[in-house]
Amino acid sequence: MTPPGDRDRRQRRLFIGVAMIFFAPLGLSFYLYYGKEWHPEGRVNAGELVEPPRPLPAVVLPLLRGGASQPQLLKGKWTLLYGQHGRCDEECAKRLYDTRQVRLALDREMNRVQRVFVGDEDCCNLNELQALHPDLIMIRASPADEPLLALLPAPLSALQSQRVYLIDPLGNVMMFYGPGSKSKGMLEDLKRLLRLSSIG
Repeated sequence: MTPPGDRDRRQRRLFIGVAMIFFAPLGLSFYLYYGKEWHPEGRVNAGELVEPPRPLPAVVLPLLRGGASQPQLLKGKWTLLYGQHGRCDEECAKRLYDTRQVRLALDREMNRVQRVFVGDEDCCNLNELQALHPDLIMIRASPADEPLLALLPAPLSALQSQRVYLIDPLGNVMMFYGPGSKSKGMLEDLKRLLRLSSIG
């Protein structure tokens, strides 16, 4: 017969062992995350987050076809912003096509998203551009853009980054898609954001 003291010790060891199975992984994860500042490589978003998001100023911008935008152009909707300095080349045309297809693929949610293109006056055939992209808000690159462009993630000048910027309905640039990024990832990010957001 096992003495009561031995039985108590065995039960205590068994209890501690079971507790370690449950709490050791939790303790290790807290240590790695907070103590070692280790973060898992996996992430949900396809775009590069801008941390912290940068609020963009309310500015009146000249339109490519004459007239001017409203000061609150970049507020109230999710905005895909793309800019091109000089001629709208093959890469530029592809980026505009991708953003158009992403917006159309949102179906019933597409009206919550707008597309803005910033380009030079001689960027392209404006009639052709308008025919291909009837929903595109076309802004003429000018000194009026500078307060806005200065807040975009680097490179900050000349609209040469071939990046598509995502701006939230409050006017904060929060994410960007670099050259080579896939439109499918952009679409998945927007679907997720629209699902989670009650604004815009």
